[in-house]
Amino acid sequence: QVQLVESGGGLVQAGDSLRLSCAASGRTFSIYKMGWFRQPPGQEREFVASILWSSGAPYYADSVKGRFTISRGNAKNTGYLQMDSLKPEDTAVYYCAAATGWATYHVREYQYWGQGTQVTVSS
Repeated sequence: QVQLVESGGGLVQAGDSLRLSCAASGRTFSIYKMGWFRQPPGQEREFVASILWSSGAPYYADSVKGRFTISRGNAKNTGYLQMDSLKPEDTAVYYCAAATGWATYHVREYQYWGQGTQVTVSS
């Protein structure tokens, strides 16, 4: 019912910036919250940031607070994750997710997921 497609990943050096995009389609009116998660190789998927789709209120994991900025487009069909001061520890596959109800930072709270985009930060 909701389709998500991430883009913008790539290979960068430590200290560089990268902007990820999440294009939403389908029943986008049902989105209550959009989140970004990441999964390093061999590790569990972890929460990065989320945004209340109506008001734009953001929430960040402590590991990215002050470096990453989550936002949405004016038409509310695209989400963004601006990543500044990237570190090698940020290397992971980044996923866009959408929740139709209340959600915080748990993977199970999000119903729809994108295919993921690789972000690699070299030192």
